[in-house]
Amino acid sequence: MTRTATPGAGTDPVAGALAANRLGAPSVVYFVLSAAAPLTVVAGVITNGYAVTGITGLPIAFLVVGAVLAVFAVGYVAMARHMANAGAFYTYITRGLGRPAGIAAAWVALIAYNALQVGLYGVFGAAATPLLEAWLGITPAWWLVSLVAWALVSVLGLMRVDVNGRLLAVLLTAEVAVILLFDLADLLNPAAGYPVETLSPSALFVPGVGALLVLATLGFVGFESSVVFSEESREPRRTVPLATYASVAIIAVVYALSAWAMTVATGPGNIVATARRDQADTIFVLAQGHLGTTVVDIARVLFVTSVFAAMVSFHNTTARYFFALGRERVLPAVFGRTRPRSGAPQAGSIAQSVLGLAVIVLYAALGLDPLVQLFFYGGSFGGLGVLLLIFVTSIAIIVFFAREPSGETLSRRLVAPVPATIALAVMVWLALDNFWALLGVDQGDPLAWLLPAAYGVAAVLGVVWALVLRARQPGVYAAVGMGAKAATSAGGAQDTA
Repeated sequence: MTRTATPGAGTDPVAGALAANRLGAPSVVYFVLSAAAPLTVVAGVITNGYAVTGITGLPIAFLVVGAVLAVFAVGYVAMARHMANAGAFYTYITRGLGRPAGIAAAWVALIAYNALQVGLYGVFGAAATPLLEAWLGITPAWWLVSLVAWALVSVLGLMRVDVNGRLLAVLLTAEVAVILLFDLADLLNPAAGYPVETLSPSALFVPGVGALLVLATLGFVGFESSVVFSEESREPRRTVPLATYASVAIIAVVYALSAWAMTVATGPGNIVATARRDQADTIFVLAQGHLGTTVVDIARVLFVTSVFAAMVSFHNTTARYFFALGRERVLPAVFGRTRPRSGAPQAGSIAQSVLGLAVIVLYAALGLDPLVQLFFYGGSFGGLGVLLLIFVTSIAIIVFFAREPSGETLSRRLVAPVPATIALAVMVWLALDNFWALLGVDQGDPLAWLLPAAYGVAAVLGVVWALVLRARQPGVYAAVGMGAKAATSAGGAQDTA
C-alpha cells in the first residue's frame, strides 16, 4: 500500500495519510449504524419521544425523516464521487460556499461530534452500574465504569480502522437481532389488533409535532459519516453511496418498526402513559412478559454494548475530522499525521481521548447527573449541530453543482437537492423552536438558546480564523478543502501554520 508523507516532515516516521483500502461497504455501514446506536435509540429516544410529546405519530415521523435524508443523500453522494475527504461536511461546504464558510463548519463539526461522543460516557456509566451490582454485588461510581470504557475506546482509536470495524460488526449484529426479537414479541402479542393510525401522515398534523420530528432526526445522527471514511474505503465511488443509502433505509425501517410495535403491544391509546411510567425500561418491561428474564437480561447487556459501539464510532469520526483539519493546517500540523503501523489519526484520537477524560473527571468532581446533564444535554446539543451541518451542506451541494456540473444528471444536481434543502430548513426551524422541549426544560429557559448560540459563536470564530489565514498564510488558505491534495499544494507554507 502506498502512503504519502507529509511535506516538510523530513525523516519523521509518522505518516501523513490515512490507510487506504481498509474498509468495504459493510464495514462502513457498521460504523454508520453503530453511531446511530439502534438499541440506545429504541430504548431511549423512542420511549422519550412518546413520553415527552404525548404524540403517537413517531413511527411515521421516522419514515418521513428517513425519506428527507434519502433525498438529501442523492446530491450528497453525487458530490462524494468528486472528492474523497475525511472532513466530509467541512469539505463540501468549503467547495460549495467558500473557505470561510467551510472553516466555520469545521468548528461546528468538531464541537458537535465531540459532544455526541463524550456525552455517551454518561449513559454508559449509568447503564452498566446496575448490571455490576446485580452480578457482583458492587456499586461503583458511574465515573469509574466510564473510565474503563474511556480507556478501551482510547486504545481502539489508535488501532487499525478495520479492527474497529470488525468489533462494531459483532456488537451491532447482536443489538439489531435483539431489537427485531423484541419487535416480533410485541407484534405477536397485540393489545387490540394492529392499528395503523400511527403510520398515517395525518398523525403528524397535530400541535407539538416539531419536537417529535426533532427526536426522529436525532435517531439518524451518524448516517452522514459514510463520507468520513471515504479515504479508507475500497472503491469509494461505489462504497460511499451504497453505505449511505443502506444506512438510511435500515435506520428508518428498524426505528419505525420498533416504534409501531410498541403501540401494537400496548395499544395506541396507552403507549404514552406506558412510556411515561417505565421510561427507558419500556421495551424491557414489554419483552419480559413474553420472552422471559434471561432474554431481557441479555438485552440489557447489549444496551450497554450499544452505547460502547457508538462511542467507538464517534471517536473514529471525530479523530478523522481533527486529521482533515490538521492536514490542511487549519489546525496545527501535528493533527494531520497518522500512526505508521495502523494508519489511525494519532493526534486527533489522543485529543478526543483527553477531552473525554477531562469531561468525565469534571462531572465526577462537580457531582453532576451523568444521564441528564451529560448524556441527554450532550446528545441533544451534538445532534442539533449535525442537523445544522446537514442543512448547510444541502445548500453547498446546490451551489457547487450550479458552478461545476461535473457530468452529474439534473436530478442529482438540482431536482433532489432543492426539495431536500427546503425540507431540512423546516426541520432546522422546528429544532430551534422546540429545543426547550427536547431538553426537557421550561420554554424560555436560557439553556434552550445558550446551547444553539454556541454554534453561532463557533461559526463566527471560524470565519475570523479563515480571514486570518487568508491574510497571513495565503498558501494554507488556498489549500483549504482540498483534502489529500492539500499535502502538496501549499508546499512549505503549510509547515509554518
